[in-house]
Amino acid sequence: MPATGAIARTATNVKNGGRTPVAGMTHAVTLLLITLFFGRWVGLVPLATLAAILVVVAFHMSEWRTFGAEFRAPKSDVAVLLATFLLTVLVDLTVAIEVGMVLAAFLFMRRMAEVTNINVFTHEFTDPKDDFETDPNAVRRRAVPDGVQVYEISGPFFFGAAEMFKDRVGRIAGKPKVLILRMRHVPAIDSTGLHALRDLVRRSRQEGTLVILADVHAQPIVALERSGFLDEIGEENLTGNIDDALNRAREYLGLAPVPRPAFATPTVARETPAMGVPRPPEA
Repeated sequence: MPATGAIARTATNVKNGGRTPVAGMTHAVTLLLITLFFGRWVGLVPLATLAAILVVVAFHMSEWRTFGAEFRAPKSDVAVLLATFLLTVLVDLTVAIEVGMVLAAFLFMRRMAEVTNINVFTHEFTDPKDDFETDPNAVRRRAVPDGVQVYEISGPFFFGAAEMFKDRVGRIAGKPKVLILRMRHVPAIDSTGLHALRDLVRRSRQEGTLVILADVHAQPIVALERSGFLDEIGEENLTGNIDDALNRAREYLGLAPVPRPAFATPTVARETPAMGVPRPPEA
């Protein structure tokens, strides 16, 4: 009961804007005052009223829409979700968290073992810092229209990077008309990363910003399609290279397209001639 109550109160605190340790401290002091001095008046509150409050809190904590959406994620993520959920209901919350973390860790290591083309494992969401003198696909070698911002994610986009992603996205200055996310260094993505991308797209639409994904590899495309996110963002907003992404942004802004530079090189397998897909015509 103490553990469950702490989780319910913490969730309520966060839902109502609590973001710092001061919120938790204020909460604790309030409970202490009720226990020591105001208990007699709190005891006059009907239990039916308290029950109704708990039902509302539990409903908002359940996040049933997110829970249902997770079933369209990769099967391994669904297995972790169901195992954690069932252990929470049938055994104990602490055991469920421990088992869920272990399963997620094993799944994470398995995915890392499958990714053979990653030399440096990083979780970054920063402005592109390509060496434009040696990188033929550097953003600084392109003409980026006004109102368009280009950001890049580096490394597998798993649960460890999702929170950093959301934090960095929240710091984007101003409200660009078009936001391009380059994913040429993202060989894999899981359900947490998909959830973070979905939140970004929905929030951006409310702010009038178009989100375009560029240089998307095969595994992320499969995950996007299975989760239904590809239909949500639109296939026209998912491109295989930065030049197509910039031209999609120009189309959205009502500007004329710019031919792809002759020095550009493929960054995803489906655009490589060896994979049986010809490169786009060059200027």
